Amino acid sequence: MDVTGQRKEHVIIVGAGLGGLTAAIALLKQGFRVTVLEQAPVLGEVGAGVQLSSNATRVLALLGLEDVVEAYGAQPTGKEIRLWSTGRTWPLFDLGTASIERYGHPYAMFHRADLHKALATAVRDLAPYAVRLGSRCESMDTSGPKPQVVLAGGERIEGDLIVGADGVHSRVRHAIIGPDQPVFSGLHAWRGVIPTERLPQHLRRPVGVNWVGPGRHVIQYPLRRGELTNFVGIVEGSDWAVESWTQQGSIEDCLRDFQGWHEDVQTMIRSIETHFKWAFMVREPIGHWSSGCVTLLGDAAHPTLPFLAQGACMALEDGYVLARALVEHPGDVPAALAAYEAARVERTAKVVRGSNENATRFHNPKLADEQGATQYIDEQWADDKVRERYEWLFAYKVDEVPV
Repeated sequence: MDVTGQRKEHVIIVGAGLGGLTAAIALLKQGFRVTVLEQAPVLGEVGAGVQLSSNATRVLALLGLEDVVEAYGAQPTGKEIRLWSTGRTWPLFDLGTASIERYGHPYAMFHRADLHKALATAVRDLAPYAVRLGSRCESMDTSGPKPQVVLAGGERIEGDLIVGADGVHSRVRHAIIGPDQPVFSGLHAWRGVIPTERLPQHLRRPVGVNWVGPGRHVIQYPLRRGELTNFVGIVEGSDWAVESWTQQGSIEDCLRDFQGWHEDVQTMIRSIETHFKWAFMVREPIGHWSSGCVTLLGDAAHPTLPFLAQGACMALEDGYVLARALVEHPGDVPAALAAYEAARVERTAKVVRGSNENATRFHNPKLADEQGATQYIDEQWADDKVRERYEWLFAYKVDEVPV
């Protein structure tokens, strides 16, 4: 640190999404100078839901943001499995007080825009001018003594460390690792947000639901203290390959994709104001995502399908662990990045693969009829298998993992 108590390193973060903002807060609280470059002219997020299990709400608490859960989140009492045809229900796991008692922190569900706003406000409270809007990363220059971000207008911004938090189409990732190699999964998703008051009373319960069926599944859960309900419907056997969160579809096409499904699913589809449609691309985990004094976090490092509800959680974990690694290895950025990567690469790869496996599990042909479905669900979601699938995720402590 210098005489003012501020660390000398200047960290450039490319991307002001959930992971980039979390990293900025963690770094600013440790005295680093931080500049966040965001290509958008205004800060904002698309209207979709995001789930934070205890491993990620722990990050919020460590950053002094535990009040965000109460102010903006919805805290479900549990998660359930429901069968596509009859609506029969199986408990998946308890949440609410059970999550706090077991893991020390809640399981919370947010409207992404609300969580993003809370993180952006926290950054500005710490450093009012840390976020630069309208600053699109065009390329990287690592030829000099310090890495530089080259903006679309030609301006160069130099830092001691550059962090690519710029999502699945990351310019920083392209610069240090090379071209992305995504493969279309054959899956597309419908998403929409529903004012909960539009739904019948039995669909307003504070639970997360995974509807499972042959070749399809639906996820529903409360947002914004229960005022909204998030809907995501995933369809396999698709030829829709547009990987965009802002592409609109039609209610008729969405209903057609879930023709024959339970009336509760039909009711939710009819209650959505705007139907968005996007394709899922599969990317294999990479073993290394740092080069010199440049690294990645979140979807830029390990993009994943959303079938473990851990994409945002991994981004928040990354941001916090990266800041810890830089503190633990003062003045040695490459050593800090090596420690950060070593702490994160195996866990995030396991999330990527587990998410891929859940896509198959949720869509199994055995779910077509109730007798086969009952046997299959009792087997696949038995207590021991649920614990094996989720315990290692929820119990993780970002403040204790070795760096």
